[in-house]
Amino acid sequence: MMIVMKAGATEEQVKHVVERLEKAGLGAHLSQGEFKTVIGVIGDREKIADLPLAVAPGVENVIPIQKPYKFVSREFRAEDTVIEVKGSKIGGGHFAVIAGPCSVETEEQMAKVAEHVKKAGATFLRGGAFKPRSSPYSFQGLGMDGLKLLAQAGERVGLPIVTELLDVRDLDAVAEYADVIQIGTRNMQNFVLLLEAGSAGKPVILKRGFGATVEETLMAAEYVVKGGSSQVILCERGIRTFENSTRNTLDLSMIPIATRNSHLPVIVDPSHGTGKNYLVAPMSLAALAAGAAGVMVEVHPCPEEAWCDGPQSLDLESFSDLMAKIRPMAAVLEREI
Repeated sequence: MMIVMKAGATEEQVKHVVERLEKAGLGAHLSQGEFKTVIGVIGDREKIADLPLAVAPGVENVIPIQKPYKFVSREFRAEDTVIEVKGSKIGGGHFAVIAGPCSVETEEQMAKVAEHVKKAGATFLRGGAFKPRSSPYSFQGLGMDGLKLLAQAGERVGLPIVTELLDVRDLDAVAEYADVIQIGTRNMQNFVLLLEAGSAGKPVILKRGFGATVEETLMAAEYVVKGGSSQVILCERGIRTFENSTRNTLDLSMIPIATRNSHLPVIVDPSHGTGKNYLVAPMSLAALAAGAAGVMVEVHPCPEEAWCDGPQSLDLESFSDLMAKIRPMAAVLEREI
């Protein structure tokens, strides 16, 4: 259920409603818009039904939410959520370009990539310091050393950084250096990790699980919001199907489905979604056309020498070519990069 406060409702009136909810053993989640405050109610349905909150001072309406995901639904918030980090925006007509290597390798590599993607027009810098690999013998990332190199590169070129969190034990370190925390496909339903990531006070990119439905992805996002963060970005990165010509099957239908049902922005990862560098550009443009709020693209100075996922990475020149295609298309669609 959500309680919509009247335009101009006072802080005392909002506080009164919250106190009534808490006294009844219910939770309250505030969403403060430009004109109105909406209070989401968490808890036992019978307790909620017994409270005559519709007549409380300052309350305009009490609306039941039918979706199993409450706070990320359009029922709870009609307007799009816009995430802004150091001047770079995702959502609400803003198209973000998140670019960088699959994994942080060396200081030279990160400096070269960061300078190039910034010049080409990227709005965020990405890089993996902690790498989830199918084989325990594959390169697992540089850990803290990689995190520091990524942060240094981002600070040098003035781009906010995105990196993946794998383990709750690394949360404090990742939150210290990263501007946006990424939860990968393998951890989409690691509910303890989702709650902890939500408590870090940073925006969270939540990648769709490779075997998850759109609804299950939205339910996972609900965990992050319940943990404390309303700044969640959904990411379509391909699902596992019988098709074997690509690494995964990139499900672009998720974009309009998720944005119809949720106020959260949806971005697309065509690199992991296809596993083929020649498909990254067309799928990025398709994502833009389908209404995505951004793309996450892997870029490496020399993909054939990459320590991880070279076949799906763009080289520097190819990334510049992609940006040259994105700009005019974004302008036609009235999207701002």
